[in-house]
Amino acid sequence: MRGVRRLYSGLGRFDVRFRYLIVVVWVVVTIVGVRTLPGLGSVAKDTESGFLPANSPSMHAAQLLDPFENSTLASATLVASTGGAALSPQDQAAFASLLARVRALPNVASARSLGTSSDGEAVQALVQANVPQYGGGAGTTLVDSIRSDFTRVGAPGGLQFHLTGELAIATDSDTASAHSQNATQLLSVLFIIVLLLFAFRAVLAPLVTLLPAGLVLALAGPVIAAASHIGVQVSVITELILVVLVLGAGTDYGLFLVFRVREEIRRGLAPRDAVVRAVETVGESITFSALIVIGALISLVVAQFGFYQGLGPALAIGIALMLVAGLTLLPALLAILGRAVFWPSSLRVRAAPQVGFWGGVAARFARRPMVTALAGVGIFAALALGSLGTTTAGFADEGSGPAGSDSAAGQAVLNQHFPSAGTITSTEVVMRFPGSVFADPADLAAAEHALASSPGFRGVIGPLNPDGPKGPTLTAAQISSLHQEVGWPVNPSALAAIPTAEAQEYGALSSFISADARTVVFAVVPTVGPAGSAVASANVPALRADTTAAARAAGAADSGVYSLDAFAYDVENVSQNDLIHIIPTVAIIIAILLAIVLRSGIASLFLVPSVVLSYLAALGLVGLVFVHLGGQSGVQFIMPFLMFVFLMALGSDYNVLVMTRIREESHRLPLRDAVKTAIGVTGTTVTTAGLVLGGTFAVLGVASGGSPSSGEIQQVGFGIAAGILMDTFFVRTIMVPAFVVLVGRWTWWPSRLFERHADPSAMAEDAA
Repeated sequence: MRGVRRLYSGLGRFDVRFRYLIVVVWVVVTIVGVRTLPGLGSVAKDTESGFLPANSPSMHAAQLLDPFENSTLASATLVASTGGAALSPQDQAAFASLLARVRALPNVASARSLGTSSDGEAVQALVQANVPQYGGGAGTTLVDSIRSDFTRVGAPGGLQFHLTGELAIATDSDTASAHSQNATQLLSVLFIIVLLLFAFRAVLAPLVTLLPAGLVLALAGPVIAAASHIGVQVSVITELILVVLVLGAGTDYGLFLVFRVREEIRRGLAPRDAVVRAVETVGESITFSALIVIGALISLVVAQFGFYQGLGPALAIGIALMLVAGLTLLPALLAILGRAVFWPSSLRVRAAPQVGFWGGVAARFARRPMVTALAGVGIFAALALGSLGTTTAGFADEGSGPAGSDSAAGQAVLNQHFPSAGTITSTEVVMRFPGSVFADPADLAAAEHALASSPGFRGVIGPLNPDGPKGPTLTAAQISSLHQEVGWPVNPSALAAIPTAEAQEYGALSSFISADARTVVFAVVPTVGPAGSAVASANVPALRADTTAAARAAGAADSGVYSLDAFAYDVENVSQNDLIHIIPTVAIIIAILLAIVLRSGIASLFLVPSVVLSYLAALGLVGLVFVHLGGQSGVQFIMPFLMFVFLMALGSDYNVLVMTRIREESHRLPLRDAVKTAIGVTGTTVTTAGLVLGGTFAVLGVASGGSPSSGEIQQVGFGIAAGILMDTFFVRTIMVPAFVVLVGRWTWWPSRLFERHADPSAMAEDAA
């Protein structure tokens, strides 16, 4: 214990002595890092290869598509409608003209009509392009170019064009996410500054508290991006969560230190001595608070879901940098500014710390610890019941694009006029045959017939009808004859010598048959839809069963279903399995670290369950607010996992601060008095930190309103904010003190403090 305090006392003296050098080093390192290292956004993974394990059914289907040169083609759906009237010949001509323009754009592989709706009021077409499947770069340029062509075709009045589908939705989502991230950063900083101004009643204190977090945010992105080159995965949402986590955690560490400096100055220490004393007393708390968060995040490396893998280590790097800044840069700034940090507040010397409001609250509830503990557990258990009757919802529900976007408008047209198809081409069936399908083209007909006859599919586009249900068809005999004349892969000069419609259709088969002629892909319309809905995702096992049966009937050796819905289904399953395996891992890591910092094998037995209780109550509150009252389809599948990791890690911050202070006071006071004093001096720190962190996550939810993942981010933001606030105002300041008093001196077993509280004379000696 004393050796640890000497270590942090030495660190505090180092910070004070080299305060100017420390500030200069941090500024220079940050500038160099930002200018020389890659940006975080350039390395984020948002493709399915970064999400699912290689043995998942969706990844197996993707591997079956490898023989296709265009297996990674991005797709979009072009749709035109009149808003209530039947399409006129002029409308159809304008749509055909637009398709011709789209075909001429760079990177476009094909653009073919998929026919008119049954009510005659809308028409759609499939656009495939050699650009990233999930937008960005050339994909964004292509989407912008297609939409620019909307105004160049001379469309008749009343005819409206929209571009939707995966590529368009991804592009619109990227734009909305960028706006959401900027709003999150701005609102988070403003919220924290206002709250800190109120808490400190000082002008410079909020800025000094936030400055280290700001520098860490600037530096962490490039450092994480550089780490990605040595194997650290980065999820697309990492940057957004990093902002909230570093600002929240950095502010927490700042509050721990700044409030303790103020307390020591009020005890009569000079400002620089107060900085040394503050680092000595709360440095260990800050360190273990950060280590708990880092440990919880690092545990995500065992997750199978790449989204979680890409969050854990990357965010852990940000927290590690924040820890270093909190123990070096912040003390250096406090030593430089001295009393000016707290201007215009007066720092009058006080003989002893005031118990304050929270000390009185803790003392009042600690008088009847059993009643307090049982009542708290009962209330939180009742809130947890809100999760009963809820189901999980995945990002398949997010398939319509951000609200107000062109892709969302296009999806609405598809849902209205093509209700059972939605984005018709979002589902593909791939079959791998033992040999060349041209050896017996009847296999193609058998496969297509088997799929069309399956209960899971209501439409099939394949080698026999490459231009869709409205286009010309090919027979197995025609394919066999043309194969003998022009070969495979197609000989362009030989194909050009056969000026027939069938020959041109044969040339289009490269979109459906691989170069080795063993792999065939079919674009299918599932019976259950629309694509991107929860019901479509839930229907994936049935589609896979129908596909397997059809492949077996056609003589195929292997098969798979490749679609966003199949991908979403696999992701939800993998993420749920991760939740089951990682919950005990995180809990054990946190329990071990709490045992080390508190020198107690008992305290973790009620501290970790107390955070779990907050988690379950917050989860129930999310179910109550968003599902039972809000009418949403379910709790977002990532929310229980992220809430658990963040609440367990961040909630333990306050465990460390409160319990280490109770332990400190217990060396000189009886346990009840130690609890009262410790909560009195840390209550403001904990509640302010909880308001900052909880409010920051609440801002995340509010600011994400226009983002593509607004549903899941709002739920995550609300859930974590609710959990942190409940943990702050009820668990940490009321229930934990009651538990400590209830357990008594056994709280500190097997440390020496356990024995001292059994010996009144030893306590009196410590107090003296």
